Amino acid sequence: MFRRRESVPFAFLAEADSFRSNVAPPPRRRASRAQLAGRWLMGFTIVAGVVGALVIGTPSLEQQSPARDQHSEASDGR
Repeated sequence: MFRRRESVPFAFLAEADSFRSNVAPPPRRRASRAQLAGRWLMGFTIVAGVVGALVIGTPSLEQQSPARDQHSEASDGR
């Protein structure tokens, strides 16, 4: 086996776990009323689209039973 001559310093990894920064990130900017209204409107539009698709698509998913009880007038005369 090949052995390295110089030692690899792993002490920086141990120090990185205990390091804490004293620099705080800047505070988040609050959303304006227009942005909040836009978010609500977008959410409402998506929900209305899903509900509309379900309302329109549900009747086509229902299983229709074939009408076997219908007789023509010609077959009743015999």
